[in-house]
Amino acid sequence: MLYLIAFTVFCSVLLLSVALSRFLLAKRSPVAQRLAALFPTGKPLHLMPEVESGTWAYKLRRIGERVKLPKQDHSRYSKSLVAAGFHRDSVHVFLGSKILLAVTLPLPYLLLIAVPRHAYFDSAGIAVLLACAIIGYLIPSYWLSVKVKTRQLTIFHTLPDVLDLVTLCVEAGLSMDAALLRASESPQFEHNPLAQEIRQVTMEIRAGKPRIEALKDMAQRTMVDDMRAFTAMLSQTERFGTSLSQALRSFSDELRTKRRQAAEEAAAKTTVKLIFPLVFAIFPALLVVILGPAVVQIARVFK
Repeated sequence: MLYLIAFTVFCSVLLLSVALSRFLLAKRSPVAQRLAALFPTGKPLHLMPEVESGTWAYKLRRIGERVKLPKQDHSRYSKSLVAAGFHRDSVHVFLGSKILLAVTLPLPYLLLIAVPRHAYFDSAGIAVLLACAIIGYLIPSYWLSVKVKTRQLTIFHTLPDVLDLVTLCVEAGLSMDAALLRASESPQFEHNPLAQEIRQVTMEIRAGKPRIEALKDMAQRTMVDDMRAFTAMLSQTERFGTSLSQALRSFSDELRTKRRQAAEEAAAKTTVKLIFPLVFAIFPALLVVILGPAVVQIARVFK
C-alpha cells in the first residue's frame, strides 16, 4: 500500500511538472507578442514575390527564365521594372510576356486569313507575320515605358507636397527620419508611389543603412532627377551644417516653380497639337457644310 501511494505521488508530481514546464516554455516573449500584434493575420512575410505554380505569372516566369539576354539588356529591364513599381525579380515574367505575345499575336492572321487562302509562304503573308511578331514583342516594352513615365510624373507632382509636410515636421522638432516617416503615413499619400518609396527608405535606415545612401538608392530606383537633387541637397546640408528647414522650404518652392513652368509649357504646346485635328477632322467637315450647297447648285446650273 505504501509503494502504491508513493508511485501515485511520483506520477502526479511528474505530470504537474511537465504541464508547468510546457506552459512556461510556450509563453511568448514580449518581443514575439508585439510582432504578433503588428502582423495579426499570421501570414509569413516574404521579401521576394512568390508566384504560385499553375498561374499565368508562373508560366510566364518559366518561359522568361529560358531567355538568355546580355547583362546590359537584363539590367536595363530590371531598372525599368523597379522604376515602374515592380520587383526586380519580375524581369523573367516580363520577358515571358514578350515571348508569348510575339508568338500568339501572329496566330489570328495565320488562322483567319492565311489558312483559308492557303497563302503560307507568299511575301505579303510573311511580312505581315513578321510585323505582328515584332509588334507583339514590343508591346510589353511600350507598356512598361508608359508605366515608368506615369509613376515618375506622379512622384514629380507629389514631391513638393511631401516636402512641405517634412518641413513642418522638422520645424516642429522631429528628426529627419521621423519627419519622412510621418509624411509618408499621411492619409492623402496612402497609395502614392513616393510615400511607398519613403517607407522603404525608413525601413532601410532602421536596418542600419545611412540615410544619404538610402535616399540615393531611392533616387536610382525611381530614376527621377528631382529625387537626385533632393538627395544632393540633404547631403550638402548635413555636410555644411546649414538650416534643414530653410533648405527644404527653398527646394520645395523651386519644385513648385518647376511644376508651374512644366504646366505652362504643356499649355503652350496645345496650339501646335491642335493643328492636326483641325486640318484632318474639323476643316473638312466645315468645307462640306459650307461649300456643299454651293456645289450642288452649280451642278444643277451646268446640267
